Amino acid sequence: MINTTQGDVFMGYISRIGGLLGLRKTVDRRRERRWEASRGLRVLVIDDSRTVVKILSRMLGQNEFEPIGAGDAEEGLQLARQYPPDLIFLDIILPGMNGFAALRRLRQHPVTADIPVIMISGDEKSMAKMVLDRLGSDDFMKKPFGRAEVFTRIERLVQDGRLPERRNSIPFDWRAV
Repeated sequence: MINTTQGDVFMGYISRIGGLLGLRKTVDRRRERRWEASRGLRVLVIDDSRTVVKILSRMLGQNEFEPIGAGDAEEGLQLARQYPPDLIFLDIILPGMNGFAALRRLRQHPVTADIPVIMISGDEKSMAKMVLDRLGSDDFMKKPFGRAEVFTRIERLVQDGRLPERRNSIPFDWRAV
């Protein structure tokens, strides 16, 4: 049986190990301020994989965003100019024009120049190139990715002021009536 002192020492040891590994306590994470993006944000997903477009669109839709999908860079650029999104997820490896060329065009056009862009790719060579020169993208996400990673990237953009923060409605107080 472990007494209180031994238990405290053990928990302190576990906390130090967790700190060295970069892990946080669940309690601390729950107390941190959440930076959620505003509801109704229009998010353009440009990827030649229908699966990726569908999965990202479902994730975004569940969080009350308005996803729009495009299967190649040309279609994505046209949609971005016609219906300017608040955020773009852009695959690097695309048929025809690649993601790097599409990003350059987005940054050159006045309507799309300031839209945050998160580049995505599963190709290691593309990742290495992306790390070497970010070409004006706001972030990078490696495939495969999960829900937590997607919303962590969006949260960073909200923290940096690149996306509007979600305004929580004030709960109605029945006692005030």
